[in-house]
Formats: sequence, structure tokens, C-alpha cells
Amino acid sequence: MTEPEIAVAAEILAQARRSGMQIEGLPVTPSSVAEAHEIQDRVATLVGQPIGAFKAGAPPEGEPTRGLIEARMIRSSPAHMSVVEVPHLGVEGEVAFRFTRDLPARAASYTREEIAQSVAVLPVIEVVSSRFREPLSRPKLEQLADCGINGGLVLGPEMADWSHLDLPNLQMTFIVNGETRIERKGGHPTDDPIAGAVTLANMMRAGGGVKVGQIVTTGSWTGLPFFKPGDRCTVRFEGLGEAEVVFEG
Repeated sequence: MTEPEIAVAAEILAQARRSGMQIEGLPVTPSSVAEAHEIQDRVATLVGQPIGAFKAGAPPEGEPTRGLIEARMIRSSPAHMSVVEVPHLGVEGEVAFRFTRDLPARAASYTREEIAQSVAVLPVIEVVSSRFREPLSRPKLEQLADCGINGGLVLGPEMADWSHLDLPNLQMTFIVNGETRIERKGGHPTDDPIAGAVTLANMMRAGGGVKVGQIVTTGSWTGLPFFKPGDRCTVRFEGLGEAEVVFEG
């Protein structure tokens, strides 16, 4: 993408966020993760909302990614979200981490051990929604430019000392309207939730770093089902806790 194309894409997405109107797509699709991240950052500047959390992807093979989550769209469980706020009503049950100290910009990479000592853990629901009318039909890099089609984040109880937890092998239960949809041991897409927090810290160290209190969510254990107004979704991790969201019309 050229510089003007990046600027136009950012303005289109920023206007969609301000107005609540959905768009079909971007005039030009980003050609790299770096361009998609740049569009995210410009949208955040244009909209002017503080960033309270991130979603991070840490594939064993492939380029790491992150998506910005506005602080105003982070809610405590049990949470209610309306179709006006998050029209697509997608749900991903996840394990997330809250940074308990600043991790400032620096040249050296942050290690796994440093990150593990700098985070608390919590169950969350990432609510998936987008500025695109049909988000899953858009190219992956357009979805990434739209913050990974994130709509919001619902936070369960936080655990400061989680050293006793075998995070990749937690027993997870996903419940919809009182009915168990999924019940299994494990289910994280890479079997390594903390890797997302390490990835995020190292992606951000070239810029402003990560601030105390910010959260990173690290990949869905439940897939990506979509729901309708009136539905209640709960993700429960044994030994950690649960997060719940109810969708309203």
C-alpha cells in the first residue's frame, strides 16, 4: 500500500467506528502485517479512544499479529452487550493476561520468564464484531487492519499467583443458554497461552511498550460461534474461573 492508501483506509475504518455504520471493505487490501498494524494505530489516533487491551496471535510458523481493543469495550463479567455495540455477536472463550508492571520499550527481547513474572491470569470472552458488514468474507489482512475484527472483551476474575496452574491443559467448559456446548481438557490453538503475552510484549517494545493494567488475550479455546440477541454465553476454566456475556437487542 502507498502512504495515501494507508491514510484512506484508516480514515474509512475510523469513520465506521464513529458512526456505527458497516462498510463492505477497504479500497485496497494491506499487503503485509506491518501495513495492517499501521492502519490499526492510525485508526486509534483518529478515534482517540484509550487502548485497554490487545489480542495477540503467536503461530509457531508465521508472523505474529496483534489487535488493539478500546478500553471502553472492556467489561467485567457478567456483562451485557447490545447488538448496536457488537452487531456480529461472535464469541471466543480465551485465557488472558493482565500486565502487573510496565514493560517499556527496549532493544533486548523480553523473555518468557520475565513475562510470566509480570502478569496475572484471567478467563475472558473476546466478543468478535467488525466494521465490515461480512467480516469473515474479507481478506485476513483486512480483518487484521480492523483490529482482528475485535468487538470487545469480557473479563472474569483475576488470579495473581497462577504458578500452580497447568494452563495448556485446563478443563474448559463452554455453556450457551444453560446448555454445555463444549467440555474438554485443553483446547488453546497453540497449546501455549503465555506465548501470546510474550509475543505482544516483544511486538510493542519497538514502540511505546506495554503499560501496567493492559490486558492481552491469547487465542480461542472455543472456536468462533456466532449468536443472536438474548443468548447467554459462559466460558469456564477449572481452577481459574469463568466469564459470561449476555447479548441484548
